[in-house]
Amino acid sequence: MEAQAVKPGPPDAPSRPVGSATRTAPRRLLADRAARWLVTGGGLAIIGSILAILIFILVEVWPMIGGARVTPGAEVAVPGLGGAVVVSDEYRSHVAVLTPDGRIRAIRIADGTVVVERSLIDEERPFGLRAVGAPPGQQLLTATTTDGRVLAVPIGWEISFSGQDRVMTPVFHETISFEVVSSEPDPGTGAYAVRVDDDGAGTAVAQLSDGSIAVARRSVETNLFTEESEETWERFEGTSPLKLSALVMDQDQRLLYGGAAGGDLVWWTLEGGEPGEPHLVETGGAGVTTLGLLIGDRSLVVGREDGALEIWFIVRQRDESLVLERIREFPPHDSAIATISPSLRDKGFLALDDAGGMGLYYSTSRRTLWTGESPVQEAVSVFYTPKADGAAIAGRDRVAFLDIRNPHPEVSFTSLFGRVWYEGYPEPDHVWQSSSATDDFEPKLSLTPLLVGTLKGTVYSLILAIPLGVLGAMYTSQFMHPGFKRYVKPTVEIMAALPSVVLGFLAGLWLAPRVETMFPALMLMLVFLPLSVVAAGLLWRALPRAFRGRFRMGAETLPYMVVVALVMWACLEAGPVFERLAFGGYFPDWLLDVTGLRYDQRNAVVVGLAMGFAVIPIIFSIAEDAFSNVPRNLLAGSLALGANRWQTVTRVILPTASPGIFSAIMIGFGRAVGETMIVLMATGNTPVMDWNPFNGFRTLSANIAVEIPEAPHGGTLYRMLFLAALMLFVLTFVLNTLAELVRQRLRRRYSQL
Repeated sequence: MEAQAVKPGPPDAPSRPVGSATRTAPRRLLADRAARWLVTGGGLAIIGSILAILIFILVEVWPMIGGARVTPGAEVAVPGLGGAVVVSDEYRSHVAVLTPDGRIRAIRIADGTVVVERSLIDEERPFGLRAVGAPPGQQLLTATTTDGRVLAVPIGWEISFSGQDRVMTPVFHETISFEVVSSEPDPGTGAYAVRVDDDGAGTAVAQLSDGSIAVARRSVETNLFTEESEETWERFEGTSPLKLSALVMDQDQRLLYGGAAGGDLVWWTLEGGEPGEPHLVETGGAGVTTLGLLIGDRSLVVGREDGALEIWFIVRQRDESLVLERIREFPPHDSAIATISPSLRDKGFLALDDAGGMGLYYSTSRRTLWTGESPVQEAVSVFYTPKADGAAIAGRDRVAFLDIRNPHPEVSFTSLFGRVWYEGYPEPDHVWQSSSATDDFEPKLSLTPLLVGTLKGTVYSLILAIPLGVLGAMYTSQFMHPGFKRYVKPTVEIMAALPSVVLGFLAGLWLAPRVETMFPALMLMLVFLPLSVVAAGLLWRALPRAFRGRFRMGAETLPYMVVVALVMWACLEAGPVFERLAFGGYFPDWLLDVTGLRYDQRNAVVVGLAMGFAVIPIIFSIAEDAFSNVPRNLLAGSLALGANRWQTVTRVILPTASPGIFSAIMIGFGRAVGETMIVLMATGNTPVMDWNPFNGFRTLSANIAVEIPEAPHGGTLYRMLFLAALMLFVLTFVLNTLAELVRQRLRRRYSQL
């Protein structure tokens, strides 16, 4: 074997054993470990914080998912109740019952004591009772008599305090007797409806034996000085095409609805109490057993012999005619619906069938919140308490309560994301309208317009930001002289530090009015700016190379800026002439007349300009880094093989930098999705569902900012805002995850270049 020559080291080099390693100082080891622990702890803290935020949002959203919780409550024995109807005070401390023998009793639930009792039967004018009832949604007990009258007893509940104890005193007001039959007693069909106002005025309607309907109306006028009241009675008659089994009247006593044993419906308008022409609706369903009106008196609940439950309301057609239409149906009961009791707080209602089955429903969300059995035997009457937190049920010999906890009935998948047919709307639609000035308001909580608005604002801003950001980064990185780049990149990055509230303020108050007046000029710029830039580039290349060589790369931007400024000035000057020639003088009027689209001053175009200005620095900075980080040997190799600069950038540099460019676009997308102040101040915050660039919109983030001051803690709106935040969280997480997957795939694809 040949001996290998060993190169001697320097004479003064210290000798050390072969294989020994330099010993690391303990201070450096400790610093390394501390840095590693700090970085690891910081990363875990960030992940933990994000998970904690997610868990908190989920905890706030979760209560909306469940249904109602209904449990048995207090009950009291009341002998001889068979067939009685019941109403309750708002605190569920007393009930008032009317039995078929005409006895009215107010009973204290705590001990079953009869507090007040009286009879409807007048000893001086003896008569019998045909039917007793408690009209839905009223504190009223009613009865029809054998001599052709309708009796109504308003029930009052007076509250006083003895020390810290609340004392409830039931009050039976004066019986109001409506003379429905004009002469001889008429047996009628048994269908009747009554409404009584707070001042004692009211209307009673009943169907007579010949099929006509009779209306008795009482008016009360009170002298403000003497406080004396004078009553006036009127009686009207109208026709009916059906023999009715149920009648119900709205609170304003202007609309009357009837249902027949054959299943059809009919409705009338009452002008001053006088019924108009009947409007027949052939339904093809089973016989109608009971009717009810939900709060607001627009939605009619129909109960049928086969247990079906339906919601109907009057819809205005395109020819301005009114039609009663079936809007939605609920799962049927096993037997005929006996009675319906609407909520006085929302669009919910309770239904009781002949077999004692009960159900709690909500109209708008089309939810069946609870089904179960009545807590008493032979239940014939149910009353939904005024606070919507319980129900009183009258049976054969006792009255029982149900405790109801139903915090978020408005929420369902359909009401959040599907088309819902709301009261007063001509067709189903996506609507966000969380509050109103009236108590009978129907919350409209569709998140779809907010999702569309979020994507709309994002798309319009990225239309401006992506081309300018990516192409500007490509030019700065690959074509601009480093001496100029040293000033351009920091300047653009400083733009990202501008507060979004300032941009939104300027966009809403300064930019929006100018865009409205100069929009035709913007259209001219959209055409002539690219053409002028291309023409300036061709002109620059046409100059002698010797002349162009006197300037550093990137110096051509100065004449380009001059050209752009001159073209913009020319477009602004020519804008009024172009608007007059092309649009007849005023673009918004032309837009409305020709296309039917309304021009809103704060619209998607303004938001696209303002939010694009905020997103450009992010896309530019990350994309420029991606271009600059491409290995220089790829650039040199491409140029050495004969490719020109443009070919090298577009076919070598751009594909290699594409993962970073894609990340820049996705980060800009996330920035635009989460933007709040610009869209809050530069749009009309109208939750619309179209992509028209000339109207406003509302985003999820702006909706949170607008609604949170008005959202009561723990209420449905409060939790809906957390759901909107959860959707933003999930949307950005999914987009970032997909972006990372695409970036990794692009990176693997172009890593071999």
